Amino acid sequence: MTETLDPAATRLSLGTAAARQLATTTKSAPQMQSISPRYLLRMLPWVEAKGATYRVNRRLTYAVGDGRVAFTSTGDAVRIIPETLTELPLYRGFEDTEVLHAIADRLVQREFSAGDTIVAAGDPSEAGFLIAYGRAEMVGVGKYGDEARLGSLAEGEYFGQQMMEESPGPWQYTVRAATRCIVLTMSRDQLGPLLAGSESLRAHVERLRAGTALAQNKHGEAAIELTSGRSGEYTLPGTFVDYDLSPRQYELAVAQTMLRIHTRVADLYNGPHDQVQEQIRLTVEALRECQENDMLNNPEFGLLHNVDLKQRVLPRSGPPTPDDMDELVSRRRKTKFFLAHPRAIAAFGRELTARRIYPSPVLVDGRPMQSWRGVPILPCDKIPIDPDTNTTSILAMRTGEDDNGVIGLHQTGIPDEREPGLSVRFTGINDKAILSYLISTYYSCAVLVPDALGVLEDVELGN
Repeated sequence: MTETLDPAATRLSLGTAAARQLATTTKSAPQMQSISPRYLLRMLPWVEAKGATYRVNRRLTYAVGDGRVAFTSTGDAVRIIPETLTELPLYRGFEDTEVLHAIADRLVQREFSAGDTIVAAGDPSEAGFLIAYGRAEMVGVGKYGDEARLGSLAEGEYFGQQMMEESPGPWQYTVRAATRCIVLTMSRDQLGPLLAGSESLRAHVERLRAGTALAQNKHGEAAIELTSGRSGEYTLPGTFVDYDLSPRQYELAVAQTMLRIHTRVADLYNGPHDQVQEQIRLTVEALRECQENDMLNNPEFGLLHNVDLKQRVLPRSGPPTPDDMDELVSRRRKTKFFLAHPRAIAAFGRELTARRIYPSPVLVDGRPMQSWRGVPILPCDKIPIDPDTNTTSILAMRTGEDDNGVIGLHQTGIPDEREPGLSVRFTGINDKAILSYLISTYYSCAVLVPDALGVLEDVELGN
């Protein structure tokens, strides 16, 4: 028979289970998984917006109508929204809605598979085209007879404006479908009856053929008349710098919440960590995350929604390649940094590795970061990824007022300010013994000139 020993009789020291009852544990401060590096907030120069408004004054820019049209679909049938035709240079300023609907009704839908030729160089340019779905590439002949890529066309863009000329010449380039494309097209033969039946359209086309009488530079700004390279006595041109009469104004947005804490928690459970301060700290972190998300995705002032159409670049093959990043950098001077989703940075890294390119890292706040052409690529998980296409965007920006770049806007010196532009205001104790704190942060961002901000759109992450 086996004898069972009493553990207490054989133990020579105090057990850990009993000792734990008298010991205090070592505790961390409350942790929060959703805290991100928030590089956008850290890297942007912040400018005071007194009066909660910041006005961006620019030189007068003439509208050139380089917007994108919009489409609706019913089953497989795609139709343009007629009113959006005025976004195109062809119909800029044209106000006859009835004629716009007639034009939309006469557009013919065509579909092309990837690799198909939509138009070929040398063919007569007898039609205009609108890309309703997919992506196409414009290809020409290089100086030495090789194929040269001239650019990409995305959804909502067009080509074939020369069809409005009295005697259009042949196509100077080939347009090829890079993906499956749905195209809406109208020929000169279809446009003829519309011109014959609409006096307003005829007058609009005549003005278009005559060209604009407004002198402007390559950016569409009102020209400043200068002269150079002459000798002798001659009359100097007179000039002035015209300003935009309706400059854009940015008003500060707000993110707020009411933090509530029971006095029993604040009084009795305050050691070793101050419960009130920890609650405020984590709430402030959540508001800052909301602020960065707004500064990227807000439809009114978010950076992704305020990229000029001329600063939007499409990838050549899908994933972000060094060629695509070079194209993005070349659109502006003094690019300060790229901002990309971590998965986009990983996709770019795969392309670099495949080409055996290993750029030197760049130090940002003492930490080595992935870079391209000496410009750091900073991660931001708030840049959205389209779940249907597994695509995202990469931003590139120049920053600061002195460089006509992108700036953050806030107002400091507000009551009960805890951080610049953020206040924590005690609002009292209610009849249920609950403490209340109003936590607010005020912010916005502004793009001072269009080329300060660019984006590489529709970057594929799966390859």
